[in-house]
Amino acid sequence: MTGHHQALALLLFSVFVVITLAITTWVSRNRQGSAEEFYAGGRLFSPMENGFAIAGDYTSAASLLGVTGLIALFGYDGLLYVVGFLVAWLVVLFCVAELVRNCGRFTLADVVVARMRERPVRIAAGTSSVTVSVLYLVAQMVGAGSLVALLLGDTSEAARAWTVIGVGALMVIYVSFGGMRATTWIQIVKAVLLLGGTIALTVLVLLRFHGNIDALLRTAAERSGHGQAFLAPGLKYGGGWASRVDFISLGLALVLGTAGLPHILSRFYTVPTARAARRSVVWSVGLIGGFYLMAIVLGFGAAAVLGPDAVRESNAAGNTAVPLLARNLGGGADSTGGTVLFAVVAAIAFATILAVVAGITLSASASVAHDLYPSLRRRRVAPRSEVAVARIAAVAVGVVAITIGLLARDLNAAFLVGLAFAVSASANLPVLMYSLFWRGFTTRGAVWAVYGGLVPALGLVLLSPVVSGSPDSLFPGVDFQYFPLENPGIVSVPLGFLAGWLGTVTSAEPPDEAKHAETEVRSLTGAGAV
Repeated sequence: MTGHHQALALLLFSVFVVITLAITTWVSRNRQGSAEEFYAGGRLFSPMENGFAIAGDYTSAASLLGVTGLIALFGYDGLLYVVGFLVAWLVVLFCVAELVRNCGRFTLADVVVARMRERPVRIAAGTSSVTVSVLYLVAQMVGAGSLVALLLGDTSEAARAWTVIGVGALMVIYVSFGGMRATTWIQIVKAVLLLGGTIALTVLVLLRFHGNIDALLRTAAERSGHGQAFLAPGLKYGGGWASRVDFISLGLALVLGTAGLPHILSRFYTVPTARAARRSVVWSVGLIGGFYLMAIVLGFGAAAVLGPDAVRESNAAGNTAVPLLARNLGGGADSTGGTVLFAVVAAIAFATILAVVAGITLSASASVAHDLYPSLRRRRVAPRSEVAVARIAAVAVGVVAITIGLLARDLNAAFLVGLAFAVSASANLPVLMYSLFWRGFTTRGAVWAVYGGLVPALGLVLLSPVVSGSPDSLFPGVDFQYFPLENPGIVSVPLGFLAGWLGTVTSAEPPDEAKHAETEVRSLTGAGAV
């Protein structure tokens, strides 16, 4: 881009940052400083507001940048992410939303400890929640690095590294000063912008092909270089038995992982009742479903209008497909219309990243301050002291996420989120399901369920092609790849459930059936809920 067009793009790009910082400043002057205010926004949000916030929290950089990029590069196989991300909400709606809202207070551990010994369960659940949050944050950092480097016209390693650091600094500011109330409003604004921008781009793509979806798909197949294979399964996950099993593993992780994501679970505590939590999910499913349908059009649109080669040339993982598509639809790189549309889409994508990282960082800091810190110190912490610890934890989580994000900046954002979902489905989902539905579940079972899923999931990732043994891995110069799959879900998810069962049946501790009955009544009726 020329200097004039780049200045215009940067100006539009900066508007959202100013707006969100203004929201954070306003909220920080009007907060009470209580734990309930910091973690849950005072539980004052309506179902519609919370539904928009959930949609804003869930439709991350992996969705807007990574999923569309995968569809543009691999066609049909990229649709797996869309299906997995959307179907997962059925599990959330029917098995999690109301029950978690009634049983918990701020974190996943609150749900589990209602009938268990508190300290070991809080340490295990807190550790797992922080791990999932950091993995999810890394994906957002990677998307931010690709996006801003493209916007600045500088795709060098240094530009992308400074972008990751800048996003990390902003997310720490949002969480430390604004808490859940500022984070929620940032997510609502972002959801409106994202849906509006996605609708506009989808209309422009359809107008380019005169509303003919068949022509869009045929053109995408022709330009892909793969012909009709681009529209059939197998281009990415059909190379052999390992890739086919990887396909199943990824689908399992995506469908089951959402119900255990800490930043999604924490959103159910921001509404006043369980009924409001369920209605929030209904709102979010409608918004998220509409977005993903349009993401399919944008992915194939990028393949048809730009071609996969042009997408790969800009970013090998495909993370810049949508901004490049916007620039082309607006008139090209040298036109004012193309530059403006590119900048608007880039600003929306950046808004997406900032809103999501704020929500994830808040949930991670809540797990540290509410679960890990008092449990490791073996004493209760005053609410105001807990909030202070949460703000410090936000800084620490930000530093860790920035460090890992700098290492993983060449990987696809959607792929990285798939790993976070696998860890969530392996460690968080088993303990949550057993706690809510198994009368005989014990403390040992809860701890084993968490570590029995978390340790294998992380271990298998370390031994997978993601970390070593291939040109696209984190450390291409070394090879300690012993696990052939990129996503560990097909192994680690059953291990998490198996470990929870084994821990329970081998435990000398008798299950507390009275507490289970109390928890069951509370989860189903809301009696005694916070």
